[in-house]
Amino acid sequence: MDEKNNGFLKRADAHIALANEQLNQNLTQGEISASFMYGSARFSAWMAASSFESSEDMKAEKQKIVEYFMKEYKLALEEHLDNHIENFDFSHNKS
Repeated sequence: MDEKNNGFLKRADAHIALANEQLNQNLTQGEISASFMYGSARFSAWMAASSFESSEDMKAEKQKIVEYFMKEYKLALEEHLDNHIENFDFSHNKS
């Protein structure tokens, strides 16, 4: 794996590690997931906004921005769902 991808995975793992730490704070998986997604959306919106010169320019591209992030999230989610379908040990789940 090249250095760029290695950094990508380390950053993703850091976010996951924080979410896992929060599991020890009497929070539900749903609460943590909701915060994780909300934070990602906030950061993505800020990142998009920082690339435009005006709100009018950003407004004109809003649908393209939404489509881009939704497409990328869907690809990642499907990849990880498939991985869990193939490899997850479901025997440890509560009945």
